[in-house]
Amino acid sequence: MLLETMNAPINYLPIVIQLLVAIGFVAVMMGATHLLGPKRITSDKLANFECGIEEEGNARQPMSVKYFLIAILFVLFDVEVIFFYPYAVNFKSLGWEGFLAVAMFVGFFVIGFTYIIKKGALNWEE
Repeated sequence: MLLETMNAPINYLPIVIQLLVAIGFVAVMMGATHLLGPKRITSDKLANFECGIEEEGNARQPMSVKYFLIAILFVLFDVEVIFFYPYAVNFKSLGWEGFLAVAMFVGFFVIGFTYIIKKGALNWEE
């Protein structure tokens, strides 16, 4: 009986009210700035903004794939390192079985990194 009263729809009413107030506040503020704000359209405001740097040249010029490869490898190995956190938090309770699983993970990590080094993926001179 207690569980039924905890999950009653009326208990979610404060959340719904807060959501409606937040949406209403955003709508009112956006409408107020649109109606009350200054409307000066100039050529400077209509021009494209590129971080304050004047554009020059063609954006379609060829670019080395090395930049993208390094970025993808960084993300790949960065995500792999994130998987060490749960082990570091629970290493005492995982015991030797957990240690062996992490050792295998590190082994695969090192094998992958060795493969990338031997393929020359990190050499910039080529």
